[in-house]
Amino acid sequence: MDGLAVAGAVKERVATAVADLRGRGTSPCLATVLVGDDAASATYVRNKHKACEATGILTRDHRLPASTTQGELDAVIDTLNSEAAVHGILVQLPLPQQVDEFAATSRILPPKDVDGLTPYSAGMLAVRRPVLAPCTPSGIIEMLDHYGIDVPGRRVSIINRSNLIGKPLSQMLLARDATVTMCHSRTRDIARHTRDADIVVSAVGDRSRFELRPDMVAEGAVVIDAAIQRHEGKLAGDADYGPMSERASHLTPVPGGVGPMTVAMLLKNTVTAASMIANVGT
Repeated sequence: MDGLAVAGAVKERVATAVADLRGRGTSPCLATVLVGDDAASATYVRNKHKACEATGILTRDHRLPASTTQGELDAVIDTLNSEAAVHGILVQLPLPQQVDEFAATSRILPPKDVDGLTPYSAGMLAVRRPVLAPCTPSGIIEMLDHYGIDVPGRRVSIINRSNLIGKPLSQMLLARDATVTMCHSRTRDIARHTRDADIVVSAVGDRSRFELRPDMVAEGAVVIDAAIQRHEGKLAGDADYGPMSERASHLTPVPGGVGPMTVAMLLKNTVTAASMIANVGT
């Protein structure tokens, strides 16, 4: 499953929508907030800005020191909330220990919540009326659709229960009539659940604790590897692509799978937010 190709198709649609919005007087703008000097986070933010520029989305880059207090971060978010020219706000996670991630992301106005992390966004997703849904789960659904993988009636095992991936993805799949099992660090015998699944989504990202092996999935299963980490000196997911590709009918590589889709769906959410805020259909 080629995430780069699918993401490219999404970006083409985004670029068309951006041009349409600009023609109607609205220039979509994404503001990012990075706290601290984490190298990986800085790379992620830089890549998001490049993707925005490639599709015509304006960007604002806010860099705050690692010593930033909750009050200082709140003030930046409040300012961005009040600026009419800013349509999407993304606070890059993780945040330093002295800052409450939930408080920070919850402070973003729901119409500008392009990461889909506010309680409002989570609630709307839970009642099957999503507006701005989390980017990684949305990207996974987009890939399943692109490759014509039917979801209704399928058994899905998700190895992740975070607010970023596992929980919202389970809601999206349930809305499509899948039967979903969520596995996590306290699940006993994860392999028993994954072998019984038609689709396996793994997003642990720590090979020292977990590896998704070919013998843990059914022959012909769809495997979505949504993890990314440094393993033996290179970027890798929860599974080794070569051995797993001999077992799975469809498999996402790392890198080049879910990662590009996450960025693409962020762009899509930004355009959606701009359209809603400007009350303009795209």
